[in-house]
Amino acid sequence: MTDLSVEQMKVLRANVLGAAAKVPGALIGLGILFLILGMIGIAGQTLFSLVSVNVLGIFLFAGGILQGAHAFKSAGWKSVGVQLIFAILYIGAAIYVWAFPIPALEAITLWLAAIFFITGLLRLVSAFQHRHFAEWFWLALSAAISILMGILIMNSFPSSSLWLPGLLIAIELLLQGWTLLFLGFAAKSLTK
Repeated sequence: MTDLSVEQMKVLRANVLGAAAKVPGALIGLGILFLILGMIGIAGQTLFSLVSVNVLGIFLFAGGILQGAHAFKSAGWKSVGVQLIFAILYIGAAIYVWAFPIPALEAITLWLAAIFFITGLLRLVSAFQHRHFAEWFWLALSAAISILMGILIMNSFPSSSLWLPGLLIAIELLLQGWTLLFLGFAAKSLTK
């Protein structure tokens, strides 16, 4: 493999970063904002969980309204009735989430436990299918951690439903914040 010149390396980095290289300050600012939100979420996991379930309710309600509006504008379409049923279900789900946030959080937590467990099992199958590669161990380790996460969530259910969704959202915000921050710094180094 040949060594790349400094100029070729700059072009390669600019191509990889694309449009992000043009606005490094925005990436850095978003990264800092996400980091702050993530730290607030870590500090107040229950509050973050309750806020997230209310935001879910807002999205469900908006989806129901839009689905209903689409159904009424699509007169003559064969599935207008089905679209109206979907609209009513979305709006009903939103009202349920707002009226009963704790059971909604419990359902979300069960869903998360199932996702961790099932993706872990699928990753484990994939790891054994790729065991002729030296790195298959890392896939198997990732699978074991996912399965363990699913089991731990289920063992602490239903009390985990108050803090777990908020914690996972906060961790995601922290990870996204660090990613945006480092992308911003990488883009800023290209502009120098």
